[in-house]
Amino acid sequence: RRLSFGGVADLYDQSRPSYPEALVDGVLEYAGAGESDRAVEVGAGTGKATVLFAARGLSVLGIEPSAEMAAVARRNCTEYDNVTIEEVEFERWHPPGREFRLVFSGQAWHWVSPEAGYAVARAALDDGGALAAFWNRPDWSACDLREEIGEAYRRSDRAGDSGDPMNPVARFEDDPWSEGIARASGFGGAEVRSYRWHSDYTTAEYLALLGTHSACLIRDTGDRERLLADVAAAIDDRGGSFRMPYVTLLGLARAS
Repeated sequence: RRLSFGGVADLYDQSRPSYPEALVDGVLEYAGAGESDRAVEVGAGTGKATVLFAARGLSVLGIEPSAEMAAVARRNCTEYDNVTIEEVEFERWHPPGREFRLVFSGQAWHWVSPEAGYAVARAALDDGGALAAFWNRPDWSACDLREEIGEAYRRSDRAGDSGDPMNPVARFEDDPWSEGIARASGFGGAEVRSYRWHSDYTTAEYLALLGTHSACLIRDTGDRERLLADVAAAIDDRGGSFRMPYVTLLGLARAS
């Protein structure tokens, strides 16, 4: 599933939201990182988070396993000569030493094998450096269309599947960080922060967003089209647009 995004790399770049600037502030403050410091990004994708940290002056090495996603990231980072994108799985990447002040991952850390991921991150970090992982999540509890979109998923034969944040009725892990980092060696000072914001979507924009999520991508064509049609009808019935409240979760830990 983590490689399923390559086939929709351009759509992903157009439709996926970015991250709050306040989150970048918090990560840099926690890591004690600033201009001229070096950072590794795990799962650079199309460069959504890459450009935010590169714009603050960090030298960013983006690790991305998908050639299609990496190509879009390079295109988005052309104005930053402090960015390099390397096509490799993070678990197979070999850090040159403890040369980095920050390892960060936007929307990708859950795809990394925990057995290898924390060890590789620690091998890359200076003592006192930081590991930061963050995820955008719909805040369905505050969404006016929760019931209507939820009903569209209930009519799907996979309505109860876990692991899909776009499904209002799915079982989903509220904290993807604390349990894993508690078992990782070489890290301390772990914490979780949250940032609330919102985005407005037309019907077409929201369907495009759904089309970039792995839970939608791996459905068979008929099932996917039925689900998207039902979601579209729910939004159209409310006038063709709606506001999605988001919460961005940020997990932090310090290399000890």
